[in-house]
Amino acid sequence: MIVSEQLNYIKTRRFHAIFMSVIIEFSRCIGTYSSAKFELYKREMKGSIKLLIVFSAIITMYVSIIINMYDPQMKKTLDSFAEVMPELMASVGMKTNAANLLGFMVSYLYGFILLIFPMLFCILRGNALIAKYVDKGSMVSLVAAPVKRRTIASTQIEVLVSGILLLIFYSTAVELICAISGFPGELDIKELLILNGGLLCLHLFIGGICFLSSCIFSDTKYCVAFGAGIPAFMYVLQMLANVGGNAEKAKYFTFFTLFRPDGIIAGESGAIVGAFVLLAGAVILYALGIMIFERKDLHI
Repeated sequence: MIVSEQLNYIKTRRFHAIFMSVIIEFSRCIGTYSSAKFELYKREMKGSIKLLIVFSAIITMYVSIIINMYDPQMKKTLDSFAEVMPELMASVGMKTNAANLLGFMVSYLYGFILLIFPMLFCILRGNALIAKYVDKGSMVSLVAAPVKRRTIASTQIEVLVSGILLLIFYSTAVELICAISGFPGELDIKELLILNGGLLCLHLFIGGICFLSSCIFSDTKYCVAFGAGIPAFMYVLQMLANVGGNAEKAKYFTFFTLFRPDGIIAGESGAIVGAFVLLAGAVILYALGIMIFERKDLHI
């Protein structure tokens, strides 16, 4: 009886020792994995800071100037520009006779300023996340880390999405500060937040195009050609569609048509659906990028 109890005690101690060693090793692996992932994210975010500062400064300048122009005299000046150059103003979505402050902001900010500059950020960062490493032959330093390719790709997506979120959130904050301080009580904050939610969906989709191009092409020149070329070409088509006439049919060939600021603030179901289509498209593009990167021959 005593011998049997001693044997059971020894077995229990051995099992406990083995179990604890497995737990410790597992925890160590998880810690190493998390540390490598965080270091990659931190390093890439440092690469986004300069761009974020530059584009934030540009957006601050334009947003503050445009919103402060919302007074009868300045509106007349802008309307006179639209009368002199109607096609040029219409091509970038600028319309006259805005009914309220948010309509004025939509007319002069959401057809060009808040489309082009976040799009440029997506293009510049999207290229630098995957294709740049492969083209320079430095992808080996990432793959050598104790993380899977899927983790590398998903971390780079987090970097790009974080930058887009920060830029849109910052733009929203600047709009709120300028509008509330300059024209208290005239801005519908809820509608602005919904509008910028749609804007975020658009830029996440553009970021998805840039990221997918970065995963497909190993040469940065091809990555930039497609990652920058497709959004730029789509925007040109949108400009043609805005002019109207026969060129209006171009709206059926550009994803910018899915972002309808006037429709969003008016609560039109079609405009809301368009924003969700962009968001769903962004998820698909990022998922495709991860799948392609996992199977990509990196030649390292």
